[in-house]
Amino acid sequence: MTGSIDYGKLMHKAMRGLIQEVLAGVQADGLPGDHHFFITFDTGHPDVEIADWLSDRYPGDMTVVMQHFFEDLDVSDEGFAVTLNFGDSRERLYIPYDAIKTFVDPAVEFGLRFESQDEDDEDEDETAHDAPEEHEVKPMPEHRPVAHAKADEKDAPHKDAEIVSLDKFRK
Repeated sequence: MTGSIDYGKLMHKAMRGLIQEVLAGVQADGLPGDHHFFITFDTGHPDVEIADWLSDRYPGDMTVVMQHFFEDLDVSDEGFAVTLNFGDSRERLYIPYDAIKTFVDPAVEFGLRFESQDEDDEDEDETAHDAPEEHEVKPMPEHRPVAHAKADEKDAPHKDAEIVSLDKFRK
């Protein structure tokens, strides 16, 4: 056993599991009530599967909305696949949980943001590149989706969700 418990990594894994459980419920029973999701993910992640034109248009990250239209949601232990409508084009996407940067359900003011601390510390020490990534999980601030299943013509006001920070658990 190592000299310390990596609570950041454990929390990161738990939050990804939460997303999996929520999506599995939606796969089984559909979206309840006014629930809908803004999911931002890294389009450059090696296991992401999206159409070439989408990866060309969104080379860094992309936000999709699961609300009015989505089909064939397939949730697995590693990620999920879903068919969304982009304009008049239906596209199948596969998004591994590790590629997710933000997950927001505005209907209940819930959101998670997964941030890598390595991005902030790149210039500090070259040995940091060999260390496992540390992540902060916190809600996503108000944003506009860049791609979504169907435009919602009524923009409801968004309230900030409560911040969940792992900093207080770090040494």
